[in-house]
Amino acid sequence: MKELTPKKIVRELDKYIVGQTPAKKSVAIALRNRWRRQQIDKPLREEISPNNIILIGSTGVGKTEISRRLATLVNAPFVKVEASKFTEVGYVGRDVESMIRDLVEVSVKQEKSEREKTVLDQARINADERILENLFPKSDTSVMSEEAIERQERTRDKLRKRLLAGDYENRIIKIETKSSAMPLMQVMGPIGMDDITGNIQDMLSNVMPKQNKSQRLKVEEAREVFIKEEAEKLIDMDDVIKVAVQRAEQNGIIFLDEIDKIAGAENSGGPDVSREGVQRDILPIVEGCTVSTKYGQLKTDHVLFIAAGAFHVSKPSDLIPELQGRFPIRVEMNNLSKADFVKILTKPKNALITQYMALLKAEQVELTFLKDAINEIAAIATELNEKMENIGARRLHTVMTSLLEDILFQLPDKKITVMKLDKKMVQEKLSDISDDEDLRRYIL
Repeated sequence: MKELTPKKIVRELDKYIVGQTPAKKSVAIALRNRWRRQQIDKPLREEISPNNIILIGSTGVGKTEISRRLATLVNAPFVKVEASKFTEVGYVGRDVESMIRDLVEVSVKQEKSEREKTVLDQARINADERILENLFPKSDTSVMSEEAIERQERTRDKLRKRLLAGDYENRIIKIETKSSAMPLMQVMGPIGMDDITGNIQDMLSNVMPKQNKSQRLKVEEAREVFIKEEAEKLIDMDDVIKVAVQRAEQNGIIFLDEIDKIAGAENSGGPDVSREGVQRDILPIVEGCTVSTKYGQLKTDHVLFIAAGAFHVSKPSDLIPELQGRFPIRVEMNNLSKADFVKILTKPKNALITQYMALLKAEQVELTFLKDAINEIAAIATELNEKMENIGARRLHTVMTSLLEDILFQLPDKKITVMKLDKKMVQEKLSDISDDEDLRRYIL
């Protein structure tokens, strides 16, 4: 994290997200401030609050992608939640504290996965020993002479070398694996009480005896099962949980999407009477409180919250003042232009064109897009966003799918090995659809 300066963070985000420099700068500063806070002595360190951000922009401009890539960059626990799923306490819906429980769950899985990688080599050795014992069980050494024991060890060394060389990979062996007594049991708790439901499930799974399940597998398949079991034995889960909770507290990022859906004008009637109640329930979580989870208590004081919304109908000022105060940084994101679409199609590591080229390569077809074809695709997507609902970069997916639909349907075809798309081909394929308003409405 020390090497990740704000400028470097923005450069890394540029590899995947086109434009939106103000938003990238804001999230980069917020992320760097976390590292800066860790360098400060403890009494003052606890007083420094995170710079929570509201990203304002239409759908498809990159709000979620910026947050997700940011979390991936520093390997931070990350959850995306929709504010519209939450309801005021007493109404049907999810409890706002569930976002914190989800964050801890993600953090525990992340920490466990990282620990498993560190013990993988030892787990593999232990797994091979179990396979060897399964293939060639040891004789009882208590009734054997020293010479016989040495002879058995020499034989096992030879067999071990053959096993590691892959001579027995296709041999079928019978293994015993642990399975839950009730793998399909689902506990139905009260609506909105998902944490209690989870605790009941955990309690029952601990009470019910574990059953061994016999399976007949090839050696290579059995090895994967054994590696997983052995890795779990080598990991101290108590330490994993302790570190994971601390990691969620200090480095967790929660992306609160659709925040505009719970912002409404005062005294608005209709079915959404609990909007303000949801905001008031979210407020203590963002402000900093202690939430009980099945892994222990977690303080939310230093969790970074990034809220996002289109704010077409409402405005950020429609949020209750206390919640506005907890999101001091507001960034308005730009609508995407034709030039941005061209960059989105070509520049990012996971560019849409790169994805389709890889898909067709799986069918042994070399797909290439000429420059004028890319410009035409971007122009059509921009025009459609202007004429219809502006859905940002997601419009490129619909345009590309319509453009390549026939090609993807025909393959595999031995006659087709190379495919070049130019401006004329793009126009021929998409002009009929984009010109016909009724057709456009349903297809694009």
